[in-house]
Order: sequence, then C-alpha cells, then structure tokens
Amino acid sequence: MNKRITEAFEKGKAFIPFITCGDPSLEVTEQLVYAMEEAGADLIELGIPFSDPTAEGPVIQRANVRALSGGVTTDKVFDMVVKIRKNSSVPMVFMTYANVVFSYGTERFIKTAAEIGMDGLILPDVPFEEKEEVDVVASRYGIDLISMIAPTSKERIRKIAKGAKGFLYVVSSMGVTGERTNITTDIGGMLKEIRSVSSVPAAVGFGIHTPDQAAEISKTADGVIVGSAVVKLIAKYGSHAGGHLYTYVRMMKDAVSHSE
Repeated sequence: MNKRITEAFEKGKAFIPFITCGDPSLEVTEQLVYAMEEAGADLIELGIPFSDPTAEGPVIQRANVRALSGGVTTDKVFDMVVKIRKNSSVPMVFMTYANVVFSYGTERFIKTAAEIGMDGLILPDVPFEEKEEVDVVASRYGIDLISMIAPTSKERIRKIAKGAKGFLYVVSSMGVTGERTNITTDIGGMLKEIRSVSSVPAAVGFGIHTPDQAAEISKTADGVIVGSAVVKLIAKYGSHAGGHLYTYVRMMKDAVSHSE
C-alpha cells in the first residue's frame, strides 16, 4: 500500500477531486492542484487526456478534446507533476486509459510515474481479470493500481475487493461519468460486501456534485470522488477558475467532514 494514499484516508473522510490535465493549459492545471490542496482536497486524481475516454460523459470528454488540441502529451503531464512535487506532497493518482499506458510502454510509464512522485493509477478500461500484468509492474515501483467496483454481483464485488490496493473506487451508478440528480444504487450494500473481505478504504464516485450528496454518501463511504462538477467549473472559468474551485472544494470537503 502506498504510504501517501493510506495517509489520505487516516485523517477522516476523504474528499477526492478529479481534474483533466491541460484543460485549459498545464500551467493552469498546476495552479488548480495547489488551490484544491489548500481548500482541503485529501487526494487528487490527475486525468491524462485520451482521444477515446470510454468511461467519461460529455463534460470530461470535452475537456479531453480541449487538452489534446492544446498539445498535451503524457511527457508534458509528467513534467507538470515534477513541478507540482517541488511545492506539494498532496497524494496524487493518475486516471487514464490502457492505451495511454501501453503505447508509452507499461514499465516505462509506471517507473516514470513513481520517480516523479505519483502514488497510484486508475485505468477504468482495464477489467479486473486483465489487471495482473499492470499490477505486477505497479507493485514493483510502489504505485497502487486502484480497482473500480461497479454495482454488480456480490461475488464479483468481494472478488475485486479482496485484491484491492490503495483505495477502492466504488462506482455509484452504471454508465459514464457525469452529474446525477439521484443516486439510487445501494451503496451501503456494496460497502458491506467490500468490508466483509477488505480493510482498504472505499471512495464513491460517478454522479456526485452537491454537498448534500457528498454528506449522504460519506456517512457510509470512506471518501467521495467528484470529477464532472470540477471539470465543469474549469470549463466555465478557464484560467480564472482558481477561486471558484477553491470555494467549491472547500464546501465539498466541509460536507464530507461533517458527516462523521
């Protein structure tokens, strides 16, 4: 287990924002990471843009397009992380797609990620049954390969939870990312299954965007993940998003903390 990820959940309920690297620019992304950390983010997911992000809804898809058309590459994202790590020790994980990692070279990608100070990796399009080849390399370099659990059979939930590292990304609803008015999945039931076989923290994402939702989910979950609402704010305010994002993250972190 990566030390920084473990520590992110030791202080209480974790708030985990997601940001697409390079939207509107990598310079702005760097500054927004500092703003989110200052506002109380416990762990930050950095999305490396990809041309076909299958798990994403329209908000994050558009952010990927903007970042890629701005010339963002994996190497440029790595360079940005080097800069961030000179100023911040906030736990950070990459969220990207198998193609990004494989085309870069799995070992080269993970070795570099570890060297620049990343803590974990989420690959939503790599099913549990196929994660072994990435996991072996990640473990060697101290990077936690984070598993995602969707609302599925109890047997499958337990199976995935058993092998989990870092934290579990519990998907609140089937389909793609994006804000939802109501989250109807039995999160409590899923968490019960997870905890029957694993002590790894479970954070819930997909669809959460209001403080009330965050407070409700964090009554049972160990953390709350918010992506589309963050990316939407950045799309709206661009290079001036810092203050707005700080306020939003602060509000969400407060909601998560007060549920304890």
